[in-house]
Amino acid sequence: MTKADIVNQISDQTGIEKVAVQATVEAFMDSVKGSLTKGDNVYLRGFGSFIIKERAEKTGRNISKNTSIIIPAHNIPAFKPAKTFVEDVKVKVAVK
Repeated sequence: MTKADIVNQISDQTGIEKVAVQATVEAFMDSVKGSLTKGDNVYLRGFGSFIIKERAEKTGRNISKNTSIIIPAHNIPAFKPAKTFVEDVKVKVAVK
């Protein structure tokens, strides 16, 4: 499913114009990105959490040059689904 599919589905379900729905979806995504950029997690009860995971420094390999490189510690965004979300997906996928 793409962002356009989400916009179309919300527009069909609510009767709101697609332009307004697209602006809302993009504003939501900007809010989540902005919050994570500031170091704050985003919690959506019943859906899941957008969190920041810290990756430790580690040694990697450059296979083409056969050398070791140091990958510095860094933060990455991640999504952790809510328990109810996980259970719903398990039940729906198992039925298919």
